[in-house]
Amino acid sequence: MVLLALGVLVGYIIIGTILAVASRRYLRGVSEKEIFIAGGRMGGFLSALTYAATTYSAFMIVGLVGFTYDWGVGSFGFEITYFVATVGLLVAFAPRVWRMARKRGWVSPGEMLADLYGSRWLAVIASLIYLVALIPYASAQVKGIGDAFAGLAGEDAYILGVGLALVVMLVWSLVAGIWSVAVTDAFQGLWMLAAATGLLAWLYLKLAGSGLGLGEATGILASEGLLGLEGYWPPAKFLAFTLPWIFFAVTNPQVVQRLYIPRDEASLARMVRWFAVFGLYYTVLVTLIGLLARAGVEAGLLPEPPSRDAVTPTLLSLTHPLLAAVVFTSIVAAAVSTADSILLTLASSVSRDLGWMVEEKRRRALAVAAVLLVAVAMAGVAAARVGYIVGLSVLSSVMLLSLAPATIAAWAGYKAHPLAAAASIVSGFTLVAALIVYYRNPLAVFTATPLGLPVAAWVLTVSTLIVLIGVMARRT
Repeated sequence: MVLLALGVLVGYIIIGTILAVASRRYLRGVSEKEIFIAGGRMGGFLSALTYAATTYSAFMIVGLVGFTYDWGVGSFGFEITYFVATVGLLVAFAPRVWRMARKRGWVSPGEMLADLYGSRWLAVIASLIYLVALIPYASAQVKGIGDAFAGLAGEDAYILGVGLALVVMLVWSLVAGIWSVAVTDAFQGLWMLAAATGLLAWLYLKLAGSGLGLGEATGILASEGLLGLEGYWPPAKFLAFTLPWIFFAVTNPQVVQRLYIPRDEASLARMVRWFAVFGLYYTVLVTLIGLLARAGVEAGLLPEPPSRDAVTPTLLSLTHPLLAAVVFTSIVAAAVSTADSILLTLASSVSRDLGWMVEEKRRRALAVAAVLLVAVAMAGVAAARVGYIVGLSVLSSVMLLSLAPATIAAWAGYKAHPLAAAASIVSGFTLVAALIVYYRNPLAVFTATPLGLPVAAWVLTVSTLIVLIGVMARRT
């Protein structure tokens, strides 16, 4: 089993590396525009797959499966809320953002804010926040790979998984910039869909073969209180999880930057459509896996996993070795695709927003150094095994949430005064940082409810009020 899984993984890495190297033929020079946004020349299908693979990560096949196993269909609720909100935001704003990016020559997400508000300091502030906030999210990807290795070959293999993940991420993100990331994302995205489909089919057939049909499984889940929002999902907690995800498409720089890369508006429209198909199908797949796994455990047909993030690895220990190897590799694929994109986007932020006074050749060296430092930082967090994958991912989105009001206002044409925009972003981020210090536990922040409201709601309220004041001040 272990040798087969490693063999499939090695084959996947070899194919992915060949694709990454082959993608260099799409490069037209080594300018920052080419390296970071493909010169704005990417087709719709490839754009969609890199957007989807960047968005759907180890959070899904490991984190959300385990979360659904523990807390039921409410987990699907908060994830599908993200999906609906993302598609809605893309439909409403993506064409406008794409046209502005093409006209104004944006490369980094921070550059977009600086241009829209006429203040380079906004790019500096945003980039610094990206560097701090995205480390937990990127670390969650590496942790997902480590957990998969631990489930496959024992706890001693966890660090091996973390190390291998780092090497693959660095190679694939640096070979040909966004082209190597996008091409390998497409490969990884299709692998993720196929693997999750196979795992769900196996799980359903295994339970049905043991006499547990869908009706019986539904009854078991209902008796455990897993088909509603009661128990773990009171309104305040549900809001705490959903609010950061609702604005993910606006606040997370690795997906905002994806709006710059389609070659024309028709490609952009195809990107949105194909992303919607991918996202809905994949979300349904992984939540069904979590629910069926819980029903199987409650019925005594499956062993109980030791922890939430061990649900998928436990299932893999029971499947046919070839299917386990394919799903195991899909976990690596999901994590690598997201981490690659984060590393490349952070490199563009360091190069364009923090190193803007340096000539371009030296900026590229600065960007590579930033990639290496961030990679080491996220590997350190992953190696320490801090928190659950879902918790780490949502924490990053809470830290980025204060960017949403200023960004949406500018996209909609209601620009605040630059000082108000900066104050909005800094105040929300500072509030989260202060609460991390207060609670002495970063992962407790997004579920805390000061005065009955989750921290995410307070961040959004404070940042929005400051932006509104800034909009009115600019108009008077």
